[in-house]
Amino acid sequence: MDPQLVWALGFFALAFLLLALEVFLPTAGILAISSAVSAIVAVVMLYRFDVMWGNIGLLSVLVLAPAAAGFMLKIWPHTPMGRRIIGAPTEEEVEKARGAEEEERRARLALIGKQGKVLQDLRPVGVVEIEGTRYEVLSETTYVPVGEMVRVTHADLMQIKVRRA
Repeated sequence: MDPQLVWALGFFALAFLLLALEVFLPTAGILAISSAVSAIVAVVMLYRFDVMWGNIGLLSVLVLAPAAAGFMLKIWPHTPMGRRIIGAPTEEEVEKARGAEEEERRARLALIGKQGKVLQDLRPVGVVEIEGTRYEVLSETTYVPVGEMVRVTHADLMQIKVRRA
């Protein structure tokens, strides 16, 4: 095998390796530019070796490089560096949020059956105080005036439903 062909193929491999590393390392585009230069050097070397090899190399760069870049950009938000840059939560933060949500859900479910006092007319939405805490609730019936006692009939993370006690 001709040494010039080996070098050209080596520069192609280097170009794709640098492009892949650009996704995972914070180099501000330096590796991407180096990848492009390496690909250009490879294509020029292939044209100097043989026109057919040069055309194949140029076609490879024009088709495979954008496809590889698109694929890598699809993977990038799921890498630690990508998550940090776009501000996505880490796995620990997601797990902590799930725990807090589950705790809030249990606290809301514990309200079912408890009584509270209407602080703002329920038309049908208003404010009720249950065990010293104010909640925005939805009346299952129509109007409930201030001062009436209500009982919680349904509670989830989005809504608390009440009716007259």
